[in-house]
Amino acid sequence: YEMSSVTGVQTCALPISMPKTIAITGASGLVGKALQEALKARGDQVIRFRRGQATAADERPWSPGERLDPSVLDGIDAVIHLAGEPISQRWTDAAKERILASREGGTRSIAEAVAQAAHKPTLVSASAVGIYGADRPGRVDESSAPGEDFLAQVCLAWESATEPARLAGVRVVNVRLGVVLATEGGALSQMLPPFKLGMGGRVGDGEQAFPWVHIDDAVKVFLLALDEPGLQGPVNVVAPEEVKNAGFTKALGEALGRWTLVPVPALGVKLIFGEMGEKLLLKGQNVRPGVLEARGFEFGFPQLKGALAELVG
Repeated sequence: YEMSSVTGVQTCALPISMPKTIAITGASGLVGKALQEALKARGDQVIRFRRGQATAADERPWSPGERLDPSVLDGIDAVIHLAGEPISQRWTDAAKERILASREGGTRSIAEAVAQAAHKPTLVSASAVGIYGADRPGRVDESSAPGEDFLAQVCLAWESATEPARLAGVRVVNVRLGVVLATEGGALSQMLPPFKLGMGGRVGDGEQAFPWVHIDDAVKVFLLALDEPGLQGPVNVVAPEEVKNAGFTKALGEALGRWTLVPVPALGVKLIFGEMGEKLLLKGQNVRPGVLEARGFEFGFPQLKGALAELVG
């Protein structure tokens, strides 16, 4: 792997790889934007799937949950599926329904089209480490059983929806993302304003695991998933270093040169965010990147201190 910089963002180039045509759903999101830059930097053509009608030559139409005409995938070497209803919202019954439907229905429409395509592209589908459930004892990896809470069941349905492609002989990679650290969006960008004002602090008791990964390493794994024919099934995309919320809070404060003495009480989190806050903010998953470690994957940012120094230092 070689690291290069495109518009200030480090990307991973695979010089041996032949240029490909890659379709992306959710291309406007945090990971989608970074992936587009990385793919274009190494010479790949990027096709963006968008809801409704395509308005540009590099776009193709897609309505999540509805049948996708397999011919839309003509000329596509691989599909990276990232789209889905945001998880970080209050989990009302209606929100839960949207979250599940967007992932299960949207993924199935992509997987079925891939399975029926004349030239079947590789499918790299996003998932999340939430599949393991919240606050399980010990460290989990790809061999661990799914959890039983709402988010775990969503992730299980999300991954199961790729089964039509797998049964058709397509190579499918389920990329289980941890908290992707970047300043352009996501959790870190939301934390920065209060932390910069010296108003940051641990959430609850701070003992919950915080499975994180630098945006550059997340992109690097997606590129590996595209290019490595032996890679398939679930892949945990988290840094190898174990970190708890309190440790993350301390490291971010040090990177910014600010105090972190204003904790967010558990009761406040529950009152403001409800079940989402309890499961997503007050609990976590202690996840090991087992598949990546077994393959000798080299993280650009294996430790949190270095990752934060690069992002906000």
